[in-house]
Amino acid sequence: MSAVTPDDAGPEAGRPIRLLLADDQHLVRTGFRVILEVEDDIEVVGEAADGERAVAMTRALRPDVVLMDVEMPGVDGLEATRRISADADQPGGPAVLILTTFDRDDYLFAALRAGASGFLLKNGTPEALVEAIRVLARGDGLLAPELTRRVIATFARPGGPGVGATTPEAALRDLTPREREVLVLLAGGASNAEIAGALHLGEATVKSHVSRVLAKLGLRDRVQAVVFAYEHGVVRPGG
Repeated sequence: MSAVTPDDAGPEAGRPIRLLLADDQHLVRTGFRVILEVEDDIEVVGEAADGERAVAMTRALRPDVVLMDVEMPGVDGLEATRRISADADQPGGPAVLILTTFDRDDYLFAALRAGASGFLLKNGTPEALVEAIRVLARGDGLLAPELTRRVIATFARPGGPGVGATTPEAALRDLTPREREVLVLLAGGASNAEIAGALHLGEATVKSHVSRVLAKLGLRDRVQAVVFAYEHGVVRPGG
């Protein structure tokens, strides 16, 4: 689950990924802008120094991805993510990539519950950041590799934090047998192409199945689909 291979086209062909930077440190935002603006397919459309401004600018500028710090004055990044997610259709809307210095489980799980589609630590490489933005813009989710095992173990544990549908048993019963097969393969980190090969389906058909699975379970993206599948026993760690 560290990274799910992107299969969707993402933003319209020929248009760069529209990115909003949200971080209270001006030097940090400047550094991100320098890294990202050399990429032909990424356009930084705005900068926000706090969560309240990030929400307002997201509504006004309609970015594809919001790069969100956690600790900011006033409205923090987690609350801003909740507000942005509440504005968005499910699934869809701007994807929020949490980028933080703090390797804390409470931040990680709160970010996932708030609707974040990705979570990275600031000790990563510029290349990893650029790739994460591209993955989220194409409709997939991503977690830093070092966080994946902790997420699976915690969400799989009875009583662990949850995301997604408030009545998971009923939502799972609403899945067709084929959609449940797709969910199991999603939980294993399979791309649409890999799911198509395993189930002998066309990729367009798989894409439709994935969209229906997310909609029925009330999930934003593939990261939440993986968490949901482990949390509710559709698949098990090591299984």
